[in-house]
Amino acid sequence: MLKPTVLIVDDEPANLSVLTKILNPDYQVRACKTGEQALAAVLVAPYPDLILLDVMMPGMDGYATLARLNADARTRRIPVMFVTALSDDIDEEKGLRLGAVDYLVKPVKPAIMLARVRTHLEIKQSRDRLSVQNAWLETEVDRRTRENLLIQNVSLAVILELAETRDTETGNHILRTQTYVDLLGRQLQCHPDFAADLDASRLSVIVKAAPLHDIGKIGIADRILLKPGKLDPEEWEIMKTHARVGAEAIRRAIDKSLLLSAGGTDDAKPRPLAMLEVAEVIAMSHHEKWDGSGYPQGLAGEAIPLPARLMALADVYDALTMRRVYKAPWEPEAAANFILEQRGRHFDPTVVDAFFAVREAFAEVRERFADPLPPEPA
Repeated sequence: MLKPTVLIVDDEPANLSVLTKILNPDYQVRACKTGEQALAAVLVAPYPDLILLDVMMPGMDGYATLARLNADARTRRIPVMFVTALSDDIDEEKGLRLGAVDYLVKPVKPAIMLARVRTHLEIKQSRDRLSVQNAWLETEVDRRTRENLLIQNVSLAVILELAETRDTETGNHILRTQTYVDLLGRQLQCHPDFAADLDASRLSVIVKAAPLHDIGKIGIADRILLKPGKLDPEEWEIMKTHARVGAEAIRRAIDKSLLLSAGGTDDAKPRPLAMLEVAEVIAMSHHEKWDGSGYPQGLAGEAIPLPARLMALADVYDALTMRRVYKAPWEPEAAANFILEQRGRHFDPTVVDAFFAVREAFAEVRERFADPLPPEPA
């Protein structure tokens, strides 16, 4: 096992000789005569585990040397003991105030010095072990977080794939609307009324939750969901229930997860996953309208949660500009004109303004992630 390294800094050769003789049996000793030399020596292997530093030295004294050591991230964690002829309490207080771990007055008593050196080296070793353990824990937490995120993403992808198998017309609808929401959110980050609710972390959660907006369609019968044409009034009322069905399904999933993670009790519930909380809001409210004429709750204005207001515009733009069995796709210009007409009626006026600032990016997304054309009839 390697011996700890002690660096002695003293301008008197006799002092260096005495201190080296005391320490040599148990420690690897290095020595230098000035503060300037010490600052260079601490950066050369073997790196010191402890520094014994004189105060009164020509040029840079011990106090200045300690200040320089503490100012450097590479050396500030090395413990420093002052070993000096200055015996006044004021000098000792100054040394300890500057960050020294101990203060010994010359002439030193070998037994006392060895005990103090051993104590501070043990403290440093314990601190180093703790630092290594903390670094390992941080790495392990990061690894497990990434694993959990991967599992979460895969699970979400599976759910969305299952949902898409029931609706052959949506194609890249999920990807497009998610990107539209991101574009709107980024544009609104500069708006004073929205900046706090759309900072980077919050917007990331909203964008991640967006694909679940129509998850409730899983609960709609095929005769309605897959009907090749417009729905009659009765069928439309059933279709409208997908918003509440989706939100309630997400809420049940959240509640069950909380119950399982709490060991079957209501005590010490963990914080629910933010993404699912936002997904519940979007699923429930993305068909609400600014003027209160939407569904399922008839919310109006700012009573409609912001994530749902973003999704409302993204969803309508996509429905207009993509082909459906009952209509041809609209050109982006026509869709933009419709959205402008619905400013303050269907859509939040400020969200509409954000759309017009990024409308060209919307059109590019529409082209990039366009649905494949249906196969030609045989």
